[in-house]
Amino acid sequence: MLTRSHIDAVVRAALDEDAPWGDLTSETLIPADATATAELRAREGGVFSGGEVFAAAFALTDPRIDTTVLVADGERFARGDALATVSGPARGILTAERIGLNFTQRMSGTATLTAAYVDAVAHTRARIADTRKTTPGLRRFERHAVRSGGGHNHRFSLSDAVMAKDNHLAVLVARHGSFTAALEAALDALPHTTHLEVEIDRLDQLDTVLAAKARPGSPRGVGTIMLDNFTLEDLRTGVARIAGRATVEASGGVSLDTVAAIAETGVDVISVGALTHSARALDLGLDVRLEG
Repeated sequence: MLTRSHIDAVVRAALDEDAPWGDLTSETLIPADATATAELRAREGGVFSGGEVFAAAFALTDPRIDTTVLVADGERFARGDALATVSGPARGILTAERIGLNFTQRMSGTATLTAAYVDAVAHTRARIADTRKTTPGLRRFERHAVRSGGGHNHRFSLSDAVMAKDNHLAVLVARHGSFTAALEAALDALPHTTHLEVEIDRLDQLDTVLAAKARPGSPRGVGTIMLDNFTLEDLRTGVARIAGRATVEASGGVSLDTVAAIAETGVDVISVGALTHSARALDLGLDVRLEG
């Protein structure tokens, strides 16, 4: 979740990177007492995200700048729509322009791509989720953008849940001697409130995962089973064999061309790294008018 303190910290770092000793161009060319107004306009349609972040870029540059965001995060807009207005000291507006645009263009691009995936599976029960394949330092922004597009977030960090992938399991099997025993040892060690997800890449691994139970005599097992890079046929088989005993997540090879067919196999969650690592920045522009 985005907080004011986190927004300010990230935006301030971006402003410091962009103008470490001030904006030499604006300070040279623009009179100190000049004022301006500006409109954030859409040069293509999409889904908006990052309104608070956009406003923060201007407020942190000069608190005398007033920003009004005209659309809510998650709202769809058309080409030519006005998305926000900005007014105040011209130097500050010009200094903050690029940082404000960078963030909202990236976040709106992610929201727009996410919405396309969500729309593609709307006829099924599957939810679209992001992954940890985010830009370092910008995870909260990018994951907020995924939610703006109607998607859901996976675990936020390595501290949030246990997710056993192939390399983890290779080490555990070497110690415990079997896949099932390794998972049972993990279940025994975890508090009952902690979720365990296991990734498999072959159907023949499925029964050993389903057999793992916490001891002694507990019905608790693996909470989510990720079927990684499975064919559609194997996804359908996996869903049928799991039969509601765990949440079924599909990942790998997911694109806008394939996501609907993947969802139609009956999986519960489809995780899509492309939402954050491959989203194109949306074309938004800031039209500035000098007033005096």
